[in-house]
Amino acid sequence: MAKKTFEQSLEDLEKIVKELESGDLPLEKAIKRFEQGMALSRQCNQMLDQTERKVSQLIKDSEGHAFELPFENGAPGADGVERAED
Repeated sequence: MAKKTFEQSLEDLEKIVKELESGDLPLEKAIKRFEQGMALSRQCNQMLDQTERKVSQLIKDSEGHAFELPFENGAPGADGVERAED
């Protein structure tokens, strides 16, 4: 079985949450779906952690020190410098 993308896993998790919130599942099926949802949640968190580590590696400076780029309106400035709004 092919590994799901983050988006596919998140979509599956959202479906499970809706099923559980509906209250229409028998107890045994609800427990099984809850277990599947927890597994998907862990998988999504692992993918996010891996992505965060990759991004951190990409933004290290020439001496190997990681730094955070400031964001302005949800996107970093072209030169990575935060500017005050006028």
